[in-house]
Amino acid sequence: MSVTMRAAGTSAVLIECGDLEEALSTCRTLTNAVEAGHLAADDLVPAARTVLVVGGEAHHPRRLISKLERLIASKSGLEIQPSTCADTLVPVVYEGDDLENVANLTGLSIQHVIERHTAASYTVAFTGFAPGFAYLSGGDPLLNVPRHGSPRLRIRPGSVGIAGQFSGIYPRESPGGWQILGFTERVMWDERREQPAALLLGNRVRFLAKREHTEAINPATCTAERSSTCAADNTKEPTDNPNTTSTQARAKLKVLKPGLQSLIEDVGRSGVTGLGVGQSGAATPRAYRHANRLVGNRPNAAAIELCAGEFSLEALADAVLAITGAERSARIIGPLGTRTAPHDAAFRLSTGEQLTLSSPQRGWRTIVGVRGGIAAPHSLGSRSYDSLAKLGPQPLVSGQELAISTEELQAVSLPDSPDPPRLPVSGERTTLRVLIGPRDNWFDSDSLATLTSATWEVTPHSDRVGVRLTGPFLTRAPSFINRELPSEGMVLGGIQVPPDGQPVLFLVDHPVTGGYPVIAVVHEDDVELAAQLQPGCFVAFVATEASLSPMNDQEDSTCPSPRS
Repeated sequence: MSVTMRAAGTSAVLIECGDLEEALSTCRTLTNAVEAGHLAADDLVPAARTVLVVGGEAHHPRRLISKLERLIASKSGLEIQPSTCADTLVPVVYEGDDLENVANLTGLSIQHVIERHTAASYTVAFTGFAPGFAYLSGGDPLLNVPRHGSPRLRIRPGSVGIAGQFSGIYPRESPGGWQILGFTERVMWDERREQPAALLLGNRVRFLAKREHTEAINPATCTAERSSTCAADNTKEPTDNPNTTSTQARAKLKVLKPGLQSLIEDVGRSGVTGLGVGQSGAATPRAYRHANRLVGNRPNAAAIELCAGEFSLEALADAVLAITGAERSARIIGPLGTRTAPHDAAFRLSTGEQLTLSSPQRGWRTIVGVRGGIAAPHSLGSRSYDSLAKLGPQPLVSGQELAISTEELQAVSLPDSPDPPRLPVSGERTTLRVLIGPRDNWFDSDSLATLTSATWEVTPHSDRVGVRLTGPFLTRAPSFINRELPSEGMVLGGIQVPPDGQPVLFLVDHPVTGGYPVIAVVHEDDVELAAQLQPGCFVAFVATEASLSPMNDQEDSTCPSPRS
């Protein structure tokens, strides 16, 4: 057996292993290397047969691939230690919409499906897709069934499903393509708990058939005598109370017109992929940093991110603001009349004055920075709203008062950066650079040519999770038409192609893992431009000379597996 390495854009490397055991062993080897200072990486994302190395040395994929070969060949992975937690029992009412379909796919009776699902002992292999969504390995091989060809738009919380070799429990309402066997009332995710996820890496799980629903069961992650193994992934909140704003903050701004999904965002979350939570944060980080620097904030101060629609607010006390990102008409209305608010410059909004911003004229997302930053509650170490995970401060509403912090102000410093590219507008074409792969081998040669020769249109269904595109159908290679991709780590800027053949360009709220192939990845320097695409914009992709296709012998590397 061998381990195959593929560059995934400009700042990630995907390591493909032979099976789940090999992937977990590889991840432990790399984790040891990071902890020992032998490998620099921002994140490691294990999955069904892969490990995704993100950031750090992955910014130089060719160089990193050679280093990873040596590390993996060293066989320094630790043996899996049995969990010291008691088995987590999950009571299930087996009345899922897909129970009969699973019986038909497997040739079993419905009762035998239930008996086989409850007889197995499961282990949390990895997490992803959604906060607290645990991929449970160890199920009966006879229950290995494929996902739905077209995912459902809404799966109720507590749904117990199977897909391939895994079982899983949907912690909250979300889209999903797994085969649903039943439902549990056990709470799998609660960010108010010290440990939000009910299931952690290595935990053992058993399902218990119940005849009917009862009152919700209080979630428990482990027995009272919790070991260090159980608590290893515990996420600590900042020292300030996450449910309150700073004592040095007071309401200074009042939202009058919230527009469409105006959000509080900061730099996002780090170190929480083990809980199935992505980084999130401002969708346009350059514009976000620029706004904070203009008003003299610390780099991670929370700001307001605007999308479509007219937005307005009133100053309840004097404030200093800056507007960056998408171009909008901005007016200040006050007792002395109306004046224009500048773009890319700090300005004062006096008590009683109102700031009104029109719908975006060019671009799609605008940042409103406020001196001091927005003093919103923390959620897993960030004040950002994650639209996929539904974490963080909720979208702004009319009449909401925003508290402004007065902590950690800095001297105003203008960034030394080149002029940004021309912002996109509906009806015009924007060119984005892409690096082909890591899963381009899943598509036929005509589709690979179509990706970079066709013009794609941005649909109104785009959001912070991804830019949804419509255009020619991208066809899989014959050998992959009826195959499923085991869940693997997803990257910012990845262009995922579901079975409908229409690409989705992942933005900041993309899932940690996904089960559809990524045909290419947008260059990291162009992702911000992608986040500014309006519905109705046209997009052209151009493969860069630095494209690191796995089909290219120079970039598709193999090395001995740790078990060979």
